[in-house]
Amino acid sequence: MRQSLISRQTKETDISLQLKLDGTGSAHVETGLGFLDHLLTLFAGHSLVDLEVQAKGDLHVDGHHLTEDIGISLGQAFVRSLGDKTGIRRYGHFTLPMDESLVTAAIDFGGRPHFTYQVVFAQPKIGNFDTELIREFWQGFAMSGLNNLHLLLHYGTNAHHCAEAITKATARAVRMAIELDPRQEGIPSTKGTL
Repeated sequence: MRQSLISRQTKETDISLQLKLDGTGSAHVETGLGFLDHLLTLFAGHSLVDLEVQAKGDLHVDGHHLTEDIGISLGQAFVRSLGDKTGIRRYGHFTLPMDESLVTAAIDFGGRPHFTYQVVFAQPKIGNFDTELIREFWQGFAMSGLNNLHLLLHYGTNAHHCAEAITKATARAVRMAIELDPRQEGIPSTKGTL
């Protein structure tokens, strides 16, 4: 079963996250940050994973700690759910248009974490959500998820559209990478290990 449950408690956050890789895209998300709930729901829907997140944090400070820690928890859930990665495609990429914006996401679940983020938002906030937290979320996901993630915003002016395009493109790239490849025998590496 390619699924996992992550519990993360710190002095700043309390997170329970359940992930099922071979899902249908269902999401039940409650973080206290409406826009983050929206993005996580989009991620599940476009990657076709099932995702449940119950999270509380020090939102009286701001959304930074909670957003980052949910990204970290999601990355950890992928590591546990993928196991030794036998039979997966490993790599995924997607270029996604969202109205006036265009984003490319590329990912490698090869076990060596790296994060490249070439995104500049035209606005500092989407409602009351800081756009700089998009970077914190995906960086946490890449580092704790032991994946190599590259995100490139080619262009876009509406911050809401850009954030959605980043999420959907990443979800589609993840979906491609975690799919089981019927032609792949064993670990998807000529080294024989990841």
